[in-house]
Amino acid sequence: MVSIIISSANDEQLAQVSAYIADTIGVPFEIIATDNRNGRQSICEVYNEGIEKAQYDILCFMHEDIIIESKGWGDILKKTFDVHPEIGLLGVFGSDYKSVTPMSWHGLEQRNIFAHIIQSYKHSTKEPLYFTNPPNSTLEYVTCVDGLWLATKREVVKEFKFDESTFKGFHCYDLDYCLAVGQKYKIGVVYGISLNHLSEGSYTREWMEDNLKLHTKWQNILPVNINNYSPEECARMEKRIFTHFIDMLIRLKLPASTAYKVLKHPKYKACGLYWKLRFYTFKRYLKKK
Repeated sequence: MVSIIISSANDEQLAQVSAYIADTIGVPFEIIATDNRNGRQSICEVYNEGIEKAQYDILCFMHEDIIIESKGWGDILKKTFDVHPEIGLLGVFGSDYKSVTPMSWHGLEQRNIFAHIIQSYKHSTKEPLYFTNPPNSTLEYVTCVDGLWLATKREVVKEFKFDESTFKGFHCYDLDYCLAVGQKYKIGVVYGISLNHLSEGSYTREWMEDNLKLHTKWQNILPVNINNYSPEECARMEKRIFTHFIDMLIRLKLPASTAYKVLKHPKYKACGLYWKLRFYTFKRYLKKK
């Protein structure tokens, strides 16, 4: 019933997540794990190869550093797809707004985030963050979901493959896939499936470079705003996200020209932010000197 596809870099973690899957999924399944500890293949290549090998009609792409806590989640997946044929992609951590500014999948505000996970930290001493569902909600439509856990259907992967020609590493494949699938299907966060993600993401120069590629590829459809936030709300979110974007460019030692190129997108002028953000960029880089 469920084909689970994993790009593996750690034998111990793979064994652990395989045991959790066997104990909790509750339906027939297969695990298609590729030993990719040396990073010889991009995650897009691994996932596309897994799609070709998969024998079941529900496909689940997951990281190996997770603990699945919900029992019978395979049946939850099947019922969700059966009841909601309009859904092409499910996740457990997503957002209802994808900015035109090149940052992550969320709008940096709690109200944009829909999740039912525990986010633990491997590289810091932070306490775990607990995300729970809104009252009485079993499903929320979103614009994009995090790649730590993705589920889709065979009919979807026949139409949409992971873009291995653009994304040759391990970043932005999830956002790209969401934006592609979202052109035809709805995307949702399902609340009946809870998991603990044992490590946080890393925002490196390689991540930012792929992020810029992503936003160039999808510039004609961004931002994606499925909950109809007002123009004023969108402008406020974009302004906040852009300030984080500039801080990250500076931390990663990327030039101000990167930000000025992003600001050429017509949406910034349309929402009245262009000159404010251009001046902000100038001040931040001048301060850096």
